[in-house]
Amino acid sequence: MVLALVDFLLLLVQLLLVARALLDWSTVLAGPAAPGGFRSRLMSGVYTVTEPILAPVRRVVPPLRLGGAAIDVAFLIVFFGIVIIRAII
Repeated sequence: MVLALVDFLLLLVQLLLVARALLDWSTVLAGPAAPGGFRSRLMSGVYTVTEPILAPVRRVVPPLRLGGAAIDVAFLIVFFGIVIIRAII
């Protein structure tokens, strides 16, 4: 019962991380969200939940610079860490 709950919560975090990635790409492709708009409020909510999880990892592992772009390695570490934990559960 407890493991099923933990697995479900980890799944929710994974889905929020995917939503964060999609919202980040929407900003790149469509430009910044309008203040007070749906996308802006959605981004704020998703960032509020995911940033406390990503920030500690980001302090240890900074983004990987590739020319003018940067890859958020913390995002990848957390996402695949959750995949591994869920596989073990």
